[in-house]
Amino acid sequence: MLDKLDNDFKFDQRALNLRAYRTEVLAGNMANAETPYYKAVDFDFASAMKAQMNGNGGSGKALALVATDPRHFSTNPGDGSSNVPLQYRNAVQPSVDGNTVDMDVERGQFMDNALQYQSTLTFLNNRISLLNTALKD
Repeated sequence: MLDKLDNDFKFDQRALNLRAYRTEVLAGNMANAETPYYKAVDFDFASAMKAQMNGNGGSGKALALVATDPRHFSTNPGDGSSNVPLQYRNAVQPSVDGNTVDMDVERGQFMDNALQYQSTLTFLNNRISLLNTALKD
């Protein structure tokens, strides 16, 4: 019974994990808006979601931190989002210092992602409420 519920909510779980990871990526871009030579990154949510549902978790080379000391914190969240290949975003307007972060683009993408995250949570909450109602009756 529980494995059926797990399979039923797997899509929503992976979508929320990817949306949360994209929030971190976009927040990282905004945090580095003034860093010289920083290149803004993002990923294609649709292809990442398709890769997650196919079970391979993504392909390509993802940008990752390297632990040079065993005391470093783990950078792998364990939800498969670390395998998502990040891509450099094309600069809308070139910067003198080589930074490709455009705050207007980042804010727009951040808000879109936040709305998608919230709508997925609302949809999931409604499904859980329906299941709860069915169990009570």
